[in-house]
Amino acid sequence: MDEYNRFVDWDKMDVTVQSQDAKELTCTEFQELKQLARQGYWAKSHSLRAKVYHKLISNIPCRTVTPDANVYRDIVVKIVGKRNSSSLPLPEFVDNSLVPTYCLNAEGIGAVRKIILCIANQFPDISFCPALPSVIALLLHYSKDEAECFEQVCRILACNDPSKRLIDQTFLAFESSCMTFGDLVNKHCQAAHKLMVAVSEDVLEVYSDWQRWLFGELPMVYVARVFDVFLVEGYKVLYRVALALLKFFHKVRAGQPMESDSIQQDIRAFVRDIAKSASPERLLEKAFAIRLFSRKEIQLLQMANEKALQQKGITVKQKRQNVHLAVHAENFKSGIVSVKEMRDIWSWIPERFALCQPLLLFTTLEHGCSLSRFYSHSEGHEPTLLLIKTTAKEVCGAYLSTDWSERRRGGNKLSFFGTGECFVFRLQPEVERYEWVIIKHPELATAGSEPENHASPASSTLSSSSVPSDPSDRLSPFLSARHFNLPSKTASMFMAGSSECIIIGGGDGQALYLDADLNHGRTSHCNTFNNQPLCSESFQISVLEVWGFRD
Repeated sequence: MDEYNRFVDWDKMDVTVQSQDAKELTCTEFQELKQLARQGYWAKSHSLRAKVYHKLISNIPCRTVTPDANVYRDIVVKIVGKRNSSSLPLPEFVDNSLVPTYCLNAEGIGAVRKIILCIANQFPDISFCPALPSVIALLLHYSKDEAECFEQVCRILACNDPSKRLIDQTFLAFESSCMTFGDLVNKHCQAAHKLMVAVSEDVLEVYSDWQRWLFGELPMVYVARVFDVFLVEGYKVLYRVALALLKFFHKVRAGQPMESDSIQQDIRAFVRDIAKSASPERLLEKAFAIRLFSRKEIQLLQMANEKALQQKGITVKQKRQNVHLAVHAENFKSGIVSVKEMRDIWSWIPERFALCQPLLLFTTLEHGCSLSRFYSHSEGHEPTLLLIKTTAKEVCGAYLSTDWSERRRGGNKLSFFGTGECFVFRLQPEVERYEWVIIKHPELATAGSEPENHASPASSTLSSSSVPSDPSDRLSPFLSARHFNLPSKTASMFMAGSSECIIIGGGDGQALYLDADLNHGRTSHCNTFNNQPLCSESFQISVLEVWGFRD
């Protein structure tokens, strides 16, 4: 342990970390490393963790020219000079981030700033990296000197494996990660999301804090356990832990009054005191119990969010448009929903489309009750929002991820299309959002199995040949039926249309039917909607609207 105690204030450290003898780590297989990291095999030995970190970071594939310890020794005096290291100014790319002490001594706290400045000198392409101070402060615990810590951080930053994402280094990457986190919360933490919408004027701003929870507020012993797994499994672990933190926050704080005027401040305080609610082991257990999408699927979603930001011209730090600006009270007019109700719907849609404003495409009040006119006004727009008001004053609707022109792929046969980002909802008599059975229960999918040979026309419309070649063009890249290898009877999941009817639903059974005259509709009570009726089993349509998304 003597090798790695230079920067550590041991009086502030957990005594159990010091008391364990160093063990050896001989395994190299990913699955075994993954299990050991999750179990905390090296968590109780400071020296062993240092050696494991060094081994894992040394194996990160990097750019040909990556700054090493010798570079640090050459430049540190020139860059820092005789200035007091504890008062060194930080570069703008850390965005006024907290510089956590993590039980470092005075020398260690100063070393964090020196290393950041040297990294800024060697990585001029970094434009936004608020997690960097925390990563450096943590790795100083497990480094023999500043130069070794500098080299390890540089290897993480210089990773050139396109399939291995580690730390965000641009505002575009950071912002898209916040949007992706918001999408994941919307799917996996619906109760917490509902609370955020209720108490926050800008829920997107709350979710933009997610990396700060991990790299700033979370206590050192928790951060180290998260980092153990992060170095083995990658970026996806960070999403898992942040989701788990939000789940614990909702469990502990739901129904209680806010402790401050800001939900952001309340969450930050909760994360700082997470020890009152969960141990590091319990936090990780919660994180890995979440049935999250695959790394590839999350990467595709991230790409889609980045593309949406680029198209909006949002590539450098700026105030993000919130949902109140997206749905302008003075410009919004609907025969079905109020501004507040539309804002509630906007909080459910994927983050990349929450940047857009609603655009009325079709309404029966103006265009009449014609299915052909419904199609002609809706086609060419992706995604769309369907709103229905019944004569019984029930209000329901659906978010539909795919252009209605896709219905033609099945020829004369009624075939389903769309992706798993589709969802239906009810606003009156009470608000409820319903997930598809495939999304809600991914265990229904048989991983690795091939679809049955007698696949239906619906499943054929989701074949790989129909997917755009550019993965960033897929609106919902991770939730199409082909990603679940479903048997044919559950492959028809989302939306369908013909000259005779529209069907929204699928999976174990259809959910919402609209007749060709757009005057009548009916619902099928099925498992897709958790045994809760969307609206009356048979209903008369008073008003129907289709909304698009305008840049």
